Amino acid sequence: MNNVKTYLAPMAGYTDHAFRQTCRLLGAGMTCTEMISAKAMHFKDKKTAVLAELFPGEEPISIQIFGKEPDIMAEAAIMLADGNYNGCASKIRPASIDINMGCPAPKVANNGEGSALLKTPELAGDIVRTCKKTLESAGSDTKLTVKMRIGWDEKTIIGEDFAKRMEASGADMLTVHGRTREGRFSAPINFDEIARIKRAVKIPVVANGEIFTADDAFRMIERTGCDGIMMGRGALGNPWIFNEIRCKMNGKIFTPPNGEEKMATALAELKVRIAEKGERAAVIESRKHLALYFKGVRGAAEARGYLNSATSYEEVLKLCCSLLSRGNELEERIDRIFKAMQ
Repeated sequence: MNNVKTYLAPMAGYTDHAFRQTCRLLGAGMTCTEMISAKAMHFKDKKTAVLAELFPGEEPISIQIFGKEPDIMAEAAIMLADGNYNGCASKIRPASIDINMGCPAPKVANNGEGSALLKTPELAGDIVRTCKKTLESAGSDTKLTVKMRIGWDEKTIIGEDFAKRMEASGADMLTVHGRTREGRFSAPINFDEIARIKRAVKIPVVANGEIFTADDAFRMIERTGCDGIMMGRGALGNPWIFNEIRCKMNGKIFTPPNGEEKMATALAELKVRIAEKGERAAVIESRKHLALYFKGVRGAAEARGYLNSATSYEEVLKLCCSLLSRGNELEERIDRIFKAMQ
């Protein structure tokens, strides 16, 4: 199992540069941006340019795009692969472009994008084929991957056939979330279907869904034979899951983070955001991340109320210090972690 790679899943509103750096520092083998609208790129949306920005030290990293028009998807793929996008300040190139065919959000699926492509396999294949051809014609060595689910609902489990089509269309790797679109994030994981997909294709298969501990990861690997595992919600507030899994793979003892380590990591991550987005915007955006890091720390429930009104780094630092009854020691630890993220 030592050769099984760990991946951070793309998550809208969460997998920004700061969180990606935290996960990389704590053992993630590869990270991914938030999903990016190919159409928004086509129209040169400035907010999308921010999502597309990559930073030195992030290699290897994947950029995920979503959409339904093959030509527009291909246009986005080559722009991102080349770092040639209006307003994009990327200093490195992505190792892969990932195509979202699994997002269950109504605003995405109702527009024929994301998981809705499971209902239009011919179009899905055309998207992959067009993107692959465009990348190869430009001489790009950027890999093309697909993140999918096993079907639209329990009556239409098409994972195996869909995966074969993606492979035949040019996909270099598949990530399979072991639920249907209708199963969202609550239905039981269909390990058997992931295993069937793994046996049906020759390209690598990464398994995703309901991995919150190292035991969950090992269960997924053992039951599916997957080449890699991807964590999404399981990494939120707990990026140490990557180290936990790696320790178990190597037969080492994993020591869970204590309250001080959680707070120091959360604040170092906040400092990365502040450096990129400004203090007020970064603190407000970080509230959801901080609340997850606070989980399990004594007094965290009451602290969340104060956190939701914080707008400065000093306010958050003071809150964390009050939870731990520490000051200088915490700040020194924050600085060490922050420097490691640079």
